[in-house]
Amino acid sequence: MLHPTIDELTKGKMNRYELALATAKCARLITDEYVRQHDAAERAQTGNKETDKPIQSMIDRELRDEKAVQVAVGRLYRGEYVIDLPDEKDFSDEI
Repeated sequence: MLHPTIDELTKGKMNRYELALATAKCARLITDEYVRQHDAAERAQTGNKETDKPIQSMIDRELRDEKAVQVAVGRLYRGEYVIDLPDEKDFSDEI
């Protein structure tokens, strides 16, 4: 069984489609964060193989070792990312 469950993530406030969309957006942010850290680590290299640390050791372990979607789900569950849903009344004026 997967943890956290879909019910734990949605908390009855959204449907699965909205959760999937939010997770994908968070995963994109995490991937961008990984790329930024990787680029910064490459720029920090001096070219001296004896004194330079490996690039992978300069990147956040969570970003380096886990899949972006898995990190996104964990961050959504812990509340580090918040899904901001529009109110239904915002759309009722347009109809």
